[in-house]
Amino acid sequence: MIRMLIILSIDVMILYMIVPFFFTRIFRWGVHSKGKVKMGMALTFDDGPDPMYTPVLLDLLQEYGVQATFFVLGEKAEKYPELIRRMHREGHQIGIHNYTHTLNWVSPPWTIRRDQVDRTANIVEQITGERPIFYRPPWGLLNLGDLFFMRKSYQIVLWSVMVGDWKSTVSAEQLKRTLLNKMKSGSIVVLHDSGDTFGADEEAPGHMICGLKEVLKEIHKKGLQCLRVDELLDRETLLQHNN
Repeated sequence: MIRMLIILSIDVMILYMIVPFFFTRIFRWGVHSKGKVKMGMALTFDDGPDPMYTPVLLDLLQEYGVQATFFVLGEKAEKYPELIRRMHREGHQIGIHNYTHTLNWVSPPWTIRRDQVDRTANIVEQITGERPIFYRPPWGLLNLGDLFFMRKSYQIVLWSVMVGDWKSTVSAEQLKRTLLNKMKSGSIVVLHDSGDTFGADEEAPGHMICGLKEVLKEIHKKGLQCLRVDELLDRETLLQHNN
């Protein structure tokens, strides 16, 4: 009996956690990890807004005329609504990264949808007047319910370029070299404008911003255009954006 329960538990775990991992990470089914616009790419930032780093990052993006996508945590959006307003005012896209930085694998899907995703969407909508429809789960990990039911209301966005910028051991120069080497047409780059989540180093976003500044100085040499995720996924949106 105990052996059967163990086997059943393992089967449930595989179905609930591992199967979605293979669908999304290996086969890229049901998620966006690359854009469609030729020579377009997207800079995305997770885990904010952060009162120390996000204003500096917004200043940098404004200096270079770059619009990006921020996947924000609802509890931080509540705490720092002025940063959400600034993102929206300056033309950046705001997406959802849960209310708290909670692993979706450890919660039932209806809890994630109600208490994490919808709750954050409501907060952002109250602040900006615009409801976000793009979602990135923490660590990019979905459960089975997310994969099949979240997609009815939200576009799930992962990434194609990751550089480990949440660790302070990644220097600004390393980040610059890695990004310029990996970025190409259609790339969705994931970076982090906060260092207070589990596994991150508090000072790491400072290195990221320094490295990103050097990237923005040279990105034109690759012929790439920085877009919001919604623009990168939609050729018609890009045409409207350029006209």
